[in-house]
Amino acid sequence: MSNGDCLFCKIARGEIPSKKIYEDEELFAFYDINPHAPVHFLIIPKRHITSLAETTSEDSALLGKMLNLARKLALDLGCRNGFRVVINTGRDGGQEVPHLHVHVLGGPRPWKQA
Repeated sequence: MSNGDCLFCKIARGEIPSKKIYEDEELFAFYDINPHAPVHFLIIPKRHITSLAETTSEDSALLGKMLNLARKLALDLGCRNGFRVVINTGRDGGQEVPHLHVHVLGGPRPWKQA
């Protein structure tokens, strides 16, 4: 599989449908198809980067933009009491799709309420 043939590259190009939340020239955000929280979405760079382990100092601005977008979208989607940001990296880190992606999870957690 070439870099542009990965699942997330195809989603970013619109070749595979997704429930899009956000898109600009560098980033694409969409809801996870198997959510683990009331709000669960992914942010991916449109440019293929295999994982966080493959980034360099030249990617610092892009990584910062991804985290700033995670905060903005989480708040926009109602995660006012907090949210979780996860970047699984590599097979041993639980990464299932070989394309850098940020999971953002939030929303009410009834089992934590008193």
